[in-house]
Amino acid sequence: MSYLELKNIDVAYDGRHKVLDNLQLNIEEGQLVSLLGPSGCGKTTTLRVVGGLLEANAGQILLGGKDYTNIPIHKRNFGIVFQSYALFPHMTVEDNVAFGLKMRGDKKAEIGRKVAEILATVDLTDLGKRYPKELSGGQRQRVALARALVVRPKLLLLDEPLSNLDAKLRLKMRVEIREIQQKLGITTIFVTHDQEECFSISDRVAVMNGGIIEQYDSPENIYSYPATEFVARFVGYENFLPLERTARGLASGGSIDFKIDGSRLIPEREGLKGTIRPEDMVILTPDSPIDHNIIEGQVEVRTYLGKSYQYKVSTAFGDLVANGSSQRLYAAGEKIRLHLPENRLIVV
Repeated sequence: MSYLELKNIDVAYDGRHKVLDNLQLNIEEGQLVSLLGPSGCGKTTTLRVVGGLLEANAGQILLGGKDYTNIPIHKRNFGIVFQSYALFPHMTVEDNVAFGLKMRGDKKAEIGRKVAEILATVDLTDLGKRYPKELSGGQRQRVALARALVVRPKLLLLDEPLSNLDAKLRLKMRVEIREIQQKLGITTIFVTHDQEECFSISDRVAVMNGGIIEQYDSPENIYSYPATEFVARFVGYENFLPLERTARGLASGGSIDFKIDGSRLIPEREGLKGTIRPEDMVILTPDSPIDHNIIEGQVEVRTYLGKSYQYKVSTAFGDLVANGSSQRLYAAGEKIRLHLPENRLIVV
């Protein structure tokens, strides 16, 4: 049995349009799971339902086998960090962090010990007497995290906590969040729309679209083997090709043969469309011996990526995007041949 279970969760703000549609999610104890998706996909709504900030129209929430569906927010003992941090400006760092413990009625000596301990964990020991206005964005983020963690929550909920930080600080803070989460072993749900941020720190990722989870898997599998066209597009696949199934090759271990305009392709999974990343396309030289999985085209646009160049190529299947090295440049209008390696073509 999973530590956290969401069963058949429905949410409809207007009573008709569903924001969450029969959503199912299982999270193991100690995992950091990210809810990833574009604005309006339902990820923040899911977090709010779990946290008790929003009541679902239907469904059940189980934590450690106990039904939390109707437990009020102040009795759930969950830690929540919002996008805005929501620190009290008139309180010091120590008082902000101690707030939840005081509301719970902990003894003064116990509060002091717990606050000192968690400030050391988030590396804020020397800043306890400061006020939020005297802190940097990253320091305020850590105060909000410390306030959520000091009550030893059963679950930590993070709602895009890094979105107000600049790019360099976001990189630093996401590593710190992961280190703290692993050190404390606390089960965490992390909401974000940033693919790189999510993949770098998560044990598992739920890619959401239109109130449902389209794929729930490890970051590695979602990146390399997207299950649907939506997931593929969201994680960076740009080339989509219609595939025609021709035969089931039982002799080759049950693989399925496809073709594109007569050119034989062998993808790894059955489906309707083939997709491949720009960096996985191979631009063939005139003397290349490769004679299969080839699409001919004409370069439309060349852009510089730093370590490589990217080409927009017009083909009979529409515009495709391929990356090439700086050792051989192709100009607009030049004819080229693109090879689609069998082990890089994914079917969605």
